[in-house]
Amino acid sequence: MGLTQDPAYQATTFVVIDFEATTPKGYRPEPIEVAALAIRDFGTGLTEISRFAELMRPPPHAPVTSRDTGENGLRPADVASARTAGPVLADLDAWLATPPYLLVAHNAHVEAGLIYDYREQCPKLAAIPAIDTVKFARAALPGLISYGLDHLMVHLSIPRPPDRHRAMPDVRATAEVFGYLISHADETGLFPDLHKLTAAVALVPRATRPQQDALF
Repeated sequence: MGLTQDPAYQATTFVVIDFEATTPKGYRPEPIEVAALAIRDFGTGLTEISRFAELMRPPPHAPVTSRDTGENGLRPADVASARTAGPVLADLDAWLATPPYLLVAHNAHVEAGLIYDYREQCPKLAAIPAIDTVKFARAALPGLISYGLDHLMVHLSIPRPPDRHRAMPDVRATAEVFGYLISHADETGLFPDLHKLTAAVALVPRATRPQQDALF
């Protein structure tokens, strides 16, 4: 039995997620866009089930800057009338209605940190482990000079999407990379089941870790 024949793998919906964020000096990053793509393997490869995407208005201390616009194309006017992150992420949390889920993200610690900051608004989302496609690619494709998303797309002959660095195009590119890595792991036996895959390349959600009592 290989990875894609594992009942746990077949029962899982993978949610590929990406944020765009501002990075205000002296503060934590603040999300200004989120996109998520729910995919599942019904025996013929990973297939899209549904998607979620929305812009978010950052708080006053974390405005969209010219640097942010240069990175992802988003301008202050694009988010001026958007909802703030709390209600958006609460809706994303409600969208997760049919578990089990695993998150998938490129450099997943970035997405995990943003989710953790809003864990009270999205408790279900904050409790889901996240497969890091950087870690997965390092395990499956050792020896590459870079494991950035652009380099992996070139290496795997995945076309660069229009609006690269916007959340949904990046999600779709990450989903294609993830699909290749799943097929590679299945064919080579790199990870024979979902448990071994997640043990090797998934982040344990900070929200589910035991909290240490304060020391006095």
